[in-house]
Amino acid sequence: MKYKYFLSGLFIFLFSGLSGFSQSKVTLHADEGKTTINKNIYGHFAEHLGHCIYDGFYVGENSTIPNSNGVRTDIIEALKKLKVANLRWPGGCFADTYQWKDGIGPKNKRPSMINRWWGGVTEDNSFGTHDFLDMCEKIGAQPYLAANVGSGTVQNLIDWVQYVNYPSQSSPMSKLRTANGREKPWNVRIWGVGNEAWGCGGNMKPEYYANIYKQYATFMTDWNNKDSMWRVASGANSSDYNWTEVLMRDIPLNMLEGVALHHYSVTDWNAKGPSIDFDENQYFNTLSVALKMEELVTRHSTIMDKYDPNKKVALVVDEWGGWYNVEAGTNPGFLYQQNTMRDAMIAGVTLNIFNNHCERVRMANLAQTVNVLQAVILTDKEKMILTPTYHVMEMYNVHQDATMLPVAVKSSDYVMGNRKLPAVSASASRDKQGLTHISLVNIDASKTQTIEIDLQGASYNGAITGRILTSAKMQDHNTFEKPETIKPAVFKNFKKTSNLLSVTLPPFSVVVLEMK
Repeated sequence: MKYKYFLSGLFIFLFSGLSGFSQSKVTLHADEGKTTINKNIYGHFAEHLGHCIYDGFYVGENSTIPNSNGVRTDIIEALKKLKVANLRWPGGCFADTYQWKDGIGPKNKRPSMINRWWGGVTEDNSFGTHDFLDMCEKIGAQPYLAANVGSGTVQNLIDWVQYVNYPSQSSPMSKLRTANGREKPWNVRIWGVGNEAWGCGGNMKPEYYANIYKQYATFMTDWNNKDSMWRVASGANSSDYNWTEVLMRDIPLNMLEGVALHHYSVTDWNAKGPSIDFDENQYFNTLSVALKMEELVTRHSTIMDKYDPNKKVALVVDEWGGWYNVEAGTNPGFLYQQNTMRDAMIAGVTLNIFNNHCERVRMANLAQTVNVLQAVILTDKEKMILTPTYHVMEMYNVHQDATMLPVAVKSSDYVMGNRKLPAVSASASRDKQGLTHISLVNIDASKTQTIEIDLQGASYNGAITGRILTSAKMQDHNTFEKPETIKPAVFKNFKKTSNLLSVTLPPFSVVVLEMK
């Protein structure tokens, strides 16, 4: 085995100047770490959409599929391993039509509703507040409730806050919760005040929404317990910088804990392209939009800095990911798509961007968890598979609540025609045990990247280990027949000399290194 890696390294050294190899440099400033990478960056999103909830998370108590109060136990265990920090529910666009009181009490007495946003299907409300919050407890995820502002009322939100947070017998709503079988409050801290108010949440102008936000936020907590709530304003659609400007200008900082941002890696909303049978041009275009997250986070943060120089308010990217045409034969309103190495690239570069901007980006939510868009889990009756995106997020969870270590990246170009993108992406952190982790991504579709990492500010004399996620083709994916086509493997293609670490990444690959 050692002989094999020696030959591999020799080959790279001799032929690194040829077209199949490129050289990049990363400088790691190990002595400049100041900011914690908030674990809530590694959040997820579960909307009442397609088979995300029903026939995804939730199969019902009477299902032959192993479950805990109707929630699949295999999904619970998979998400526990993923260390899902927070889970956003019930939407999305669905949130602004959802009446939470229809989802409590005896299931056989709950009214049905039409999901007007996603497929026009009838929902029986069998999965509601208790089901979701109890599930979050099992997963170990902090719940993030998205409140109905678009078609709801302030009183309805006041009642929901009291129902989930007030001590038993302290209010009519907490008494109702106790009567429905839950005496202890869940103490939900994170609340979204509407969703996409510029679109499906009401087609509002930012000035109008800012006033609506202040109205709702005023009544979400009491004067004696102001710090218990973490309220997130419905934020901008991608590069709508004026939206962020108005919210930061018009909403007092003492009423605001987070401002949202939504950005999907879509090049053409009218022709999103296939999830599997894409060509390199489509791959390049998708990654170019994913990498735009760097510009978006930077520019929205700059606007926030003007009104909030102490960075009290978080930038919350609570919808991000790839969005393609649905799989053939599936309901177009269910947004079911496969997940390939392209999605692993989106996940890797996006999480690196969030890690590197953790001073302002303190929460994010991949869209979505199960069977919808860039899902980490796909199900088919009793079967369940983990996607390449799942594996990237599992590899990256070593960064949660670790200290971000600044990196400077001088990347080779990934060139296609007269266009180019930086091929290499990186982020790094040091955890509470003193272990340093470096995440590296090579998005180039054909070239291997030899990366020289200059380790400055610390001595790394202990063992170095690594894991890699890659495959033979960028269109590769896991299926129910072959669920482990793509999974992490041990990575050893690196060499350390003094304070320099040389790493060789194959095309479209993600690597996480651990150093002592």
